[in-house]
Amino acid sequence: MKLRSVISALALVLGVLFAPGVGILGSATEAFAVTKISHATATSMFRSSGITWSSSGGCSDRNNSTCTSFDQLNLATAQGAQTLKSADGCATNITGGTETGHASGTYSHWNGYKLDIAKTTCLTNYVKNTFTYIGLRGDGYPQWKSGAGNVYADEGSHWDVTFYNCGGC
Repeated sequence: MKLRSVISALALVLGVLFAPGVGILGSATEAFAVTKISHATATSMFRSSGITWSSSGGCSDRNNSTCTSFDQLNLATAQGAQTLKSADGCATNITGGTETGHASGTYSHWNGYKLDIAKTTCLTNYVKNTFTYIGLRGDGYPQWKSGAGNVYADEGSHWDVTFYNCGGC
């Protein structure tokens, strides 16, 4: 039984050390533990930074695809939006959060890693002039990567941003 515990602990340590994006062997693009926040906490953070949000349905129900919800958003994602707003000085309006209706995956909206941000000339110029173009995403949308490792995909009407971390907060 003791050997099983040692093997389990070793597997956990090796998993952390060798996992993509974490540990000593990967790029520091993800925290070891993810802190989830409530919709109320996120909106308070956004309001304090001058970030607005909108919803086509005028609601915040996570289970309704016409709403914009921040329930179960990663703290680092909210902080990443604040870092972006502080760095670019642009008007920032979030149009998509953790609500249902987005593509699935580990680093998805539902799992708290992504926000959709309305496109403005200011934001587009900032992303394209500051970050590194990394090619087309699998669905054909062009992407840029920040120095912190966060990825900005130009989906036409908005930016689909994957926040692996807070962007240097």
